[in-house]
Amino acid sequence: MRVHPFRGYRYVPARVGDPSSVVAPPYDQIGPETQARLYDMSRWNIVRLTLPRDGYAAARTALDAWRASGIFEREHEPAIYPYHQSYLVDGTPITRRGFIALGEVTEYTETVVRPHEHTHAGPKEDRMRLLEATEADIGLVFMLTEDPDGALGRATAPAGPPLVEARDLRGETHRLWRVTDAAAIGRVQALMADKRVIIADGHHRYETAVAYRRLHPAIRGKLMAFFALDAPGITIFPNHRLVHGVDGFDLERLLARAGEWFEGRPLPSLIRPQPRAIVVVAGPTPDGAVLTLRPGAAALIPWPRGTSPTWRRLAVSVLHEGLLKPFLDITDEKLDRRTHVDYTADAEEAVALVRKGAYQAGFLIDPTTPAELAAVVAGGELMPQKSTHFYPKLLDGLVFYRLNED
Repeated sequence: MRVHPFRGYRYVPARVGDPSSVVAPPYDQIGPETQARLYDMSRWNIVRLTLPRDGYAAARTALDAWRASGIFEREHEPAIYPYHQSYLVDGTPITRRGFIALGEVTEYTETVVRPHEHTHAGPKEDRMRLLEATEADIGLVFMLTEDPDGALGRATAPAGPPLVEARDLRGETHRLWRVTDAAAIGRVQALMADKRVIIADGHHRYETAVAYRRLHPAIRGKLMAFFALDAPGITIFPNHRLVHGVDGFDLERLLARAGEWFEGRPLPSLIRPQPRAIVVVAGPTPDGAVLTLRPGAAALIPWPRGTSPTWRRLAVSVLHEGLLKPFLDITDEKLDRRTHVDYTADAEEAVALVRKGAYQAGFLIDPTTPAELAAVVAGGELMPQKSTHFYPKLLDGLVFYRLNED
């Protein structure tokens, strides 16, 4: 993976105040309520550029106006940017350490950049229209790479206080530094030169960048944040499934039909994901069961041709191929059109939404582990849509890049 420094644009603190008020999660994590909250936080919040209410042209107008009035300032020298995220998981503090640079955009067939899940056409069309209107690369792609001896981590370790420190909407801390020393940047480039990377988050943004490069061959770089797959801080939550619009849905019939493959036991008093199981909830006072595959049942499931044993052991694969498709007729086409399934990484939210009657059923699953992710990608396979929820999300607005500028 070839990486390059760039002259980034950053908010001017004296103009915008608290950095936390102007940053935002990735566009695909922003619903209407969150969008309204971000708009209210600051008239300069980056969401006005990444997910504008008034269209793509309005985003370009805002960007040009903010640049002209000194809301943004461009770096004087090319830099790479160490980026740390500090957060809590079950009360335990964790820090994920990486860096931001321009990564060279290549086709998947070159195997330098490898995806791990399928994408949808709609979001890519949306991101392309925004990119063409603004000519600004604002959204990070979250990349994973190997660093077994820690050399890359040492080479990108920051010195001194951060340039920016901000908190996201969940209260997690994000810090950004700047490295302009040519020798230090050269070491990072040398360490990255023979590495391959896996897209953790940002498949739609990356594939949009590939499509943009086909149209504009001179634009070879994409804003990326790189983190070590084998270092602390790679936290993956599951995306639980929320089902709606299934004609004649009946929980008892589902459990009876699935009984040949799955053994069921009653729901526990505290409903949460269970190891190597699928938790099904339905009804205003959730009824349901904890389902585990019966011995030998995996061989009976009609798996997609060519899928590996590793892929078939994924909780999300068992859910899709062993329950949703055969017993609820939720096909790949319906999943792609998102007509019958929504997603949340919050198990409590999933149960609450089912209780409210917003969904017919919720399916809680175990997370994919980093080792499973690496094994599936190494085999050239793709996971089902929304198989992973990396936490915390990267922030938009810490630094960005303008296309067609030296």
